[in-house]
Amino acid sequence: MIPISLLELAFISEDSNARSTFEKTKELAQLVDTLGYKRLWLAEHHNMAHVASTATSVLIGHLAGHTQNIRVGSGGIMLPNHSPLIVAEQFGTLAQLYPDRIDLGLGRAPGSDIQTALAIQKDFYEQSQRFPQNVEALEMYFSHKNPYAKVRAFIAEGTGVPIWILGSSTESAALAASKGLPYAFAGHFAPRQMLEAFELYRRNFKASETLKHPYTIAAVNATAADTDQQAEMLSTSLYQMFQNLAQNTGRFLQPPVESLTELLDSMSEQVRLQVKQMTACSFVGSKETITSNLKDFIAQTGVDELMIHSPIYDHQEKLKNMMIMKEVMDDLNR
Repeated sequence: MIPISLLELAFISEDSNARSTFEKTKELAQLVDTLGYKRLWLAEHHNMAHVASTATSVLIGHLAGHTQNIRVGSGGIMLPNHSPLIVAEQFGTLAQLYPDRIDLGLGRAPGSDIQTALAIQKDFYEQSQRFPQNVEALEMYFSHKNPYAKVRAFIAEGTGVPIWILGSSTESAALAASKGLPYAFAGHFAPRQMLEAFELYRRNFKASETLKHPYTIAAVNATAADTDQQAEMLSTSLYQMFQNLAQNTGRFLQPPVESLTELLDSMSEQVRLQVKQMTACSFVGSKETITSNLKDFIAQTGVDELMIHSPIYDHQEKLKNMMIMKEVMDDLNR
């Protein structure tokens, strides 16, 4: 059985604003909760006009409070931006409010450009190099084995918040394997090393108190609709989003255009290459098309869980996408 989960950044579309986006994100969370999605993760990004999940832990609490069963967490918290103690206190508080429903995914990237990273944390470079040590510090803050430390995150101790290592390289896979932690790969924007990273993680995995066997999540782009043609049109918002990132134009999520081919042809060769690299792990089409393609992907990667990322401009189309994707996974799991 391969569970399906959702990675969400609360994208602000061109015709919307942050407040309206939060309402739509709440409705989305309630739908996937009802459908039986396993997790809803929110990603920390900064200095991006179209991303409303900046204060990630705040939004996690909001969505956890409006859902019943789904696990809500970070995909991820960019640890070099934060003190491990503060992260432990925030997620310990969330775990006290919503027991057994909070996940803590950790990344070592800034989730922003370098200037913004330095505005958040002046010693960002040093903290990014200390990522393994800061992960260990977090594990200790959550542990029962910390009673004599001079600095403790009392509210976090014993809450059992699962720590995940997130990444897009073999380096993060090696760290997750050495610590016996579950591993999620960012195939939705950097899929090139996915297979190599999963193989390295599984080969080097060392069982821990929290995890006896390797566990992997692949994050992928998914745009599902009634027909292949409609899904391809809806996916042009995703391609425009990555185009804007490549060109650093700072635009909100754009409405779809009629032709993906014409959109790609309109890009410079360099931008088009970047966009194709970032979108290489995208599943677009009708239920039948995506079911066939995902079956091959799951067999090839051996993933334990699929996490979809779906920047779809129209809210109702996005909700429909979630329903179709759940049907796809239900069919694959039969």
